[in-house]
This record gives sequence, structure tokens and C-alpha cells, in this order.
Amino acid sequence: MNEPDSKERRRFHRVLFDAPATIIRKKNAYPTTLIDISLKGALLKTPADWSGELGDEITIEVMLNHVDAVISMHAVCAHEENQHLGVLCEKIDMESIMLLRRLIELNIADEDQLQRDLEALG
Repeated sequence: MNEPDSKERRRFHRVLFDAPATIIRKKNAYPTTLIDISLKGALLKTPADWSGELGDEITIEVMLNHVDAVISMHAVCAHEENQHLGVLCEKIDMESIMLLRRLIELNIADEDQLQRDLEALG
């Protein structure tokens, strides 16, 4: 029996983007690397010293090429497997959403897909 592809269940297009990131959980900072990101979540490498659990509220900060360009997202740990941590965005500030939108625009070939993702946010 074939299992459904998890990418097909996603409502938001993810873009691959290798960048340094930090996970903040209960005032502890865990340096890591971003694997991919969407308007509604992200996939990160699980930090070596990670002690979080599914459902934990965290903040992720993704450092872009510019020193002061940081995407900050309040999120919930959604899944962890194969040394990857998937997070679901719960809240994002206006500056971060503008940076994220621009990042996705630069990395997505289908402008219509981006518009559908934005409309799905509500």
C-alpha cells in the first residue's frame, strides 16, 4: 500500500533555503540550520543538545544574508524525525512576514502558487 506523500498534504509551498537559525525555547537558545521554510512553518536541523518536545512553544530566528535581516516566527514543534524538526508558525510580525514573502518570491517559480499561499493565510 502506498502512503500519501506528506508534501501533498501541505497547503503552503516550501522553499529550500539553507541559512543559520536559532531556536529559542524556555529562554534557552539552540543554534541550528534552516532546511526549508513556508508562510506557515519551517523545517530545521534538530540541534545536538535539543531537549524540546512536540507541542512546545518556541521562537525561531532565521538569519538572512543581511546583518539585520532576521525572520522571527513564534511557532509550535509539530514533528521530529531523522534529525529534522518541523515547526508550525503560530504568529509572525509584519517585518518578518515581509522578509519571508520576499524570500519566497525570489525562490518560487510559480507566482500563482505564491498568491494561493497568501490567500490561504486569510
